Amino acid sequence: MTYRFSFMLTQYSDKLMRKVIVLDDNEDILHVVTEVLAYEQFEVRGISASNELIPLAEGFSPDLILLDMRLRDGNGGELCSQIKTHPDLKDTPVVIFTAYQRPTDDFSIYGCDAVINKPFDLNTLVETIDKLAQVNKAY
Repeated sequence: MTYRFSFMLTQYSDKLMRKVIVLDDNEDILHVVTEVLAYEQFEVRGISASNELIPLAEGFSPDLILLDMRLRDGNGGELCSQIKTHPDLKDTPVVIFTAYQRPTDDFSIYGCDAVINKPFDLNTLVETIDKLAQVNKAY
């Protein structure tokens, strides 16, 4: 299932919306995150299948990708590595969010730009995404 949200208020019409892809196989989390980001003026594409990620990213050209680490049909870390080696996507910031982080885990091996633990504070999530998407938009 793919969620598409892009709410744009008239006062923001001059501002370029930052584009985000969210991949999570938990439909409840996917729905909440896409709704919150849309409310915060992001153009959001939410997907639940890992095989949809690269083709969507190639066509959508996101400013940031948010990946769940453990997926039914893939591994967020491996997907992050694919993004970071893709010629058109390698500079796209990637945030991994996970409920399974242990102190010994090193997510930097995948090339991600940030890690957010589940359960997460929505304000922290938005601030992290906003900061990284802004940096990417500057390029």
